[in-house]
Amino acid sequence: MVIGVTLVNVVPGKERSVYNELRGIKGIKEVYHVFGEFDFVVICEVDGLSTLNALVDGIRECEHVTSTQTIVGAEL
Repeated sequence: MVIGVTLVNVVPGKERSVYNELRGIKGIKEVYHVFGEFDFVVICEVDGLSTLNALVDGIRECEHVTSTQTIVGAEL
């Protein structure tokens, strides 16, 4: 099991549409709208690192997403 925490920035004013799109992506467990340097904190839970990479690529392909940064953790 791999846990990814992806920090997401979006085009100003497009937060709601990106939020709705993120909630529909398989492997995303939680989406938090935050204030500060990033717009969203996205918690991902997948089977492996390659699946997480594909998931983050999918997030980056969402319309109005401008950048991401991902922190990877694994259960021991």
